Amino acid sequence: MAGPLTDALTAVADQRILPVVTIEDADTAKDLGRALSSAGANTVEITFRSEAAVGAIATLAEAGFLVGAGTVRSIDQVDAAVVAGASFAVSPGLDRGVVEHCASVGLTAVPGIATASELGEALSLGISTVKLFPAEVLGGVALIRALAAPFPEARFVPTGGLSAENARDYLALAQVPAIGGSWMVAPSLLSTRNWEEVERLTAEALALGRDP
Repeated sequence: MAGPLTDALTAVADQRILPVVTIEDADTAKDLGRALSSAGANTVEITFRSEAAVGAIATLAEAGFLVGAGTVRSIDQVDAAVVAGASFAVSPGLDRGVVEHCASVGLTAVPGIATASELGEALSLGISTVKLFPAEVLGGVALIRALAAPFPEARFVPTGGLSAENARDYLALAQVPAIGGSWMVAPSLLSTRNWEEVERLTAEALALGRDP
């Protein structure tokens, strides 16, 4: 199984803030990439919540981004992500088949967990960096602290309900190498092609990561 810290996860941890993007029009991926790059981002997650995901992953990977495929729920999506050039796969839940297939094709898996039992299973699969989702609903910072006590080797990338207002609380935890958020790449910003605002919000978010 995958080791606890791969090159992909190192890049995510270095950036600390992972923009999580649901893109409806793959033709906007180049503009999105320019805005993110101008803000200082080189790592991004594109979710499989739209048919434009594969095209957007390919465009951003070709532009030099380290791209994660998000909302990966099936082996077919793992294969599509690999072909498109993704470097890691983020899932909303823990699916043994998806995790094992990621390992077989050399794709870093970041499965989602919500309970101690799921975290324990992830660790048994060789995965020590997991997605906590939906973080704010589950208990957020308090839950991470609680899980870290019996599972000190675990690292969490929380997503779901995170914002510029609560990001620092998560980033201050030693068990959190990075967080995922969509406030800087909200669908409304993408649909109106407000790349200036995407760049501004992304730059502000990355600054939170540098100085939690």
